[in-house]
Amino acid sequence: MKLLLIAAIVLYLFGSFRRPVFIAALTLQLVYLGLRGAALGRLPLIGPQDTLTFFSASIGLMAIPFLYARDLRSSSTFSWGTGCLTGLFALMALPFPTLNMPLPPILNTYWFELHVALAFFAYALFGIGALLAGMFLRYREKSLLDLQYKTALVGYSFFSASMVSGGIWGYYAWGTYWLWTPKELWTSILWLFYSLYLHLRLQGPRWERTVAWAAIIGFGVAIFTYLGVSMLMKSSHSF
Repeated sequence: MKLLLIAAIVLYLFGSFRRPVFIAALTLQLVYLGLRGAALGRLPLIGPQDTLTFFSASIGLMAIPFLYARDLRSSSTFSWGTGCLTGLFALMALPFPTLNMPLPPILNTYWFELHVALAFFAYALFGIGALLAGMFLRYREKSLLDLQYKTALVGYSFFSASMVSGGIWGYYAWGTYWLWTPKELWTSILWLFYSLYLHLRLQGPRWERTVAWAAIIGFGVAIFTYLGVSMLMKSSHSF
């Protein structure tokens, strides 16, 4: 089954500048996740192998509308960049072992799955936004920055919904909406960062370069919130 994921990674990294190849790679990855989920009887959201693969697939899924966007003139560059980003995180998943255990009682709720899935969709959109911002800095096409702002806005909405569902899950799991863990603190930092970012975008054309760089930095904050906190700090949210 893992061969499907390896094949998807190869297509992402070496052929994703062609849109049909990108779609084929995403299809293989989704089939892998579907088979894995069917074998587990749940969404594969436990452990670094599953979460990195799910995050990678989320980037691919969120990128689909942009591949057909009229405002995106440099579609081959976007397809290749997104393919490299998607392939990189899927490649990072390969060294980790798969965890085939059933969900612990504390995680066995739809609120947990909803919380995690929405967070990954948000992270994926922040990553796509960072790519669009980089393309804007390279090509100076204002339409790219406009598209990036819409991406960040939708990602921010997903992330806000993830925080709400996470609070509900926390209440059922621990009897409180907030535990002051490192993951929760960095989640708040990320949410505040994008709250400020969305307001910064409204300051006018002279702030365009600053906005583009802020989008790239924001994705770095998102990756640290996801991976950095889990690897460097003890938290009830670690993977």
